[in-house]
Amino acid sequence: MNNREIKGLIILGVATVFTLLSLQVYWVYNSWKTEDSSFNQSVQIALRNVAQSLADFNGSQLPPKNLIKRISADYYVVNIEDVIDANVLEHYLTIEMNKHALITDFEYGIYDCASEEMLYGSYCNLDNYDSKSAITKKLPKYDEFYYYFGVKFPTKSGYVLGNINFAILFSLITLLLTGFFIYSIFIIIRQRRLSELQKDFINNMTHEFKTPISSILLSSNVLLKDKKIQEDGRLLQYTNIIKDQNKRLNDQVEKVLNLAKTERDQFKLNLEKFSLNQLVENTIASCKPKSQAAGAIINFKATNSNDTITADRLHFTNVISNLIDNAIKYSNANAQIDIETKKTDKGIKFVIKDHGLGIEKVEQAKIFDKFYRVSTGDVHNVKGFGLGLFYVKNICDAHDWKLKLKSEVNKGTEVSIKIKQD
Repeated sequence: MNNREIKGLIILGVATVFTLLSLQVYWVYNSWKTEDSSFNQSVQIALRNVAQSLADFNGSQLPPKNLIKRISADYYVVNIEDVIDANVLEHYLTIEMNKHALITDFEYGIYDCASEEMLYGSYCNLDNYDSKSAITKKLPKYDEFYYYFGVKFPTKSGYVLGNINFAILFSLITLLLTGFFIYSIFIIIRQRRLSELQKDFINNMTHEFKTPISSILLSSNVLLKDKKIQEDGRLLQYTNIIKDQNKRLNDQVEKVLNLAKTERDQFKLNLEKFSLNQLVENTIASCKPKSQAAGAIINFKATNSNDTITADRLHFTNVISNLIDNAIKYSNANAQIDIETKKTDKGIKFVIKDHGLGIEKVEQAKIFDKFYRVSTGDVHNVKGFGLGLFYVKNICDAHDWKLKLKSEVNKGTEVSIKIKQD
């Protein structure tokens, strides 16, 4: 995943989370308003019924207007314009609160016009829990009425919250997921930074290797041309070893450099048209010294149909070379490697098959992973970094080709690439 994709992912994630949180806040706010409005409406109806019951009890008439005033979110005053019996008031209040399912604590007070004070009535606990800390014992006066009572709901906020607990629960889950998302983004950014540092280090290190490798190659070529070296079998053998190992080291460094370029998206495919069969034949010829040294025989069956493809010649040559190299590595002595190009409906198919060790099914899913190498038990004669097939997959993905692997233990491995043709 490149920096642009990570940046896009972060922007999309932040936008999604912001939208989700906004909707959640809006939902909770509207749930609160709806529940608060429902509570107020129920209280208004209940208090109106209480006022009517008191009027009927006293044989009086209720005022035609301004019967109930909501002083604050949890405090109401009711204008009776007649004397009020505290016991009768509490009786009617309890009946109406239960009737309208207002199962929440309330306290009431009655205004005494003689002393011009609110006389505290009682604290009524309807939901049977300890709420002594909510008792007010002093309700505020309302100067516009002379005969009225006040009702306060000290636990009203808790009552409303209890009725929107699902909205709150989902809000908490959303906040938890948001925290997890932020933490994940932080981890991704940190891992990306560490990965960039690792790539920079490997890139710089491999570039530094190129100079001594070139110097060793030049020196070994000079030594091989010296007559004294050629006459001394032991020195000639050691000089050839130096040259061969230097070439092997150079090949591994080239693999790392090519891989670093593909991972950084710093490479561009140099697309050109060429003959696939000719490229395969040339690559097989360049791998001949290695195959002969391993005692391997490479058979090539070329398609007779149109074999012209559009691809990056250099990278595809490396792909074929890596696949041949792997086939040789994981085959037994005197191995046979079959390579074939054949026509398909939408293009041409390149197939390479060995008859070697094969790969366990549990390992096949990881075979194209970076640094992954197939286990060979206690035998450690297979060398490499585990980058060859990872490079192959990257190049196939860049060309939009389909890469497929089939393998059976002790029967061999087949790798196929479906190449599109114009």
